[in-house]
Amino acid sequence: MAVAKSNGLAARLKDAERAQSIVVAPGVYDAFSAGIAEAAGFDTLYLSGAAIAYCRLGRPDIGLVSSTEVAETIALVRDRVECSLVVDADTGYGNALNVQRTVRLFERAGASAIQLEDQVFPKRCGHLSGKAVIPAAEMAGKIRAAVDARQSESTLIIGRSDAAAVEGLDRAIARGRLYAEAGADILFIEAPRTRDDLQKVAKELGGTAPLLANMVEGGNTPLLTADELAGIGFRIVIFPGGIVRALARTARDYYSSLHAHGTNVAFQDRMFDFNELNDMLGTAEILKNGCSYEE
Repeated sequence: MAVAKSNGLAARLKDAERAQSIVVAPGVYDAFSAGIAEAAGFDTLYLSGAAIAYCRLGRPDIGLVSSTEVAETIALVRDRVECSLVVDADTGYGNALNVQRTVRLFERAGASAIQLEDQVFPKRCGHLSGKAVIPAAEMAGKIRAAVDARQSESTLIIGRSDAAAVEGLDRAIARGRLYAEAGADILFIEAPRTRDDLQKVAKELGGTAPLLANMVEGGNTPLLTADELAGIGFRIVIFPGGIVRALARTARDYYSSLHAHGTNVAFQDRMFDFNELNDMLGTAEILKNGCSYEE
């Protein structure tokens, strides 16, 4: 099993704070996408609950994914890559006791950081309308429960608030302070609507804990580059569903082409061939390694 290098995320965040830089974590949804992301040079990945819903269930991000489905995915990803793995745990799948079970389950499976949000259960994507949030004090209790449940302090707890869309940005920022007091190692204020909102979050919470920004194409938050976000004061940025949106468009075009032409020839310059895919997967090396045990 590929083991994260002593969970380097905490150290990476400290380095980012010193350098006023940022950790970039692309979204992944399974071991295949994680392996490709690692090969591209990333050392931190974001296992998106939305992406799992899209790719595993073929459904939207409306709270349909279970904790066991995510845990299974974590284990498969961890078996494939050494990257630090930030895992979307939605609401913790229930109350504080459910949160503790989720944290233990995800930590054992290989999560480096576990993200919990203050939406009601079942939740919905942070960039969809119609969200609702639980009381701030209840969420603070869930954060404390998560901190108590983790086996290692190097497993980071991310406190996310979706309150900006429900109660306003000031209330979301106040929740962020409360979640940090409860023990959250990273703060995530979801869906600020303007660059000024992002700057306000950084100004108000930047000295409290490392801040996470979420870039969603077509979402409610303006799309900024990693360097721009670092300049504002964010220390980690996730791109949760970008890979799924890219794959979905490519898959639609591929199937349309195959249906129209009855062959893949027209699409061939946009595909790996059989050998190229096996080269990417390291098939020859794996088979060679297997043969070494037969001698």
